[in-house]
Amino acid sequence: MSSPKKVTTTHTPGENILFTKENYKWMVIGLIIMAIGFFLMAGGKSPDPKVFNDHEIYSFRRITLAPILIVAGLVVEIFAILKKHK
Repeated sequence: MSSPKKVTTTHTPGENILFTKENYKWMVIGLIIMAIGFFLMAGGKSPDPKVFNDHEIYSFRRITLAPILIVAGLVVEIFAILKKHK
């Protein structure tokens, strides 16, 4: 039996890097934007649990601003993944 041939490839470091430092920077920015959106969507404790405060639950911050930030963070994440390095 013959021994299997060893194939050695020579390439420069960084040639097959999937993500660069800039990609990771954009990923972190996207995560921060999404975290802010989830933080804004989170509800506070009502002083009286028997009273329903619809102005607090259905506020602009929770219904409009927070989902926009979450979607914007997802768009930044997609950009970070698809961004090619030079």
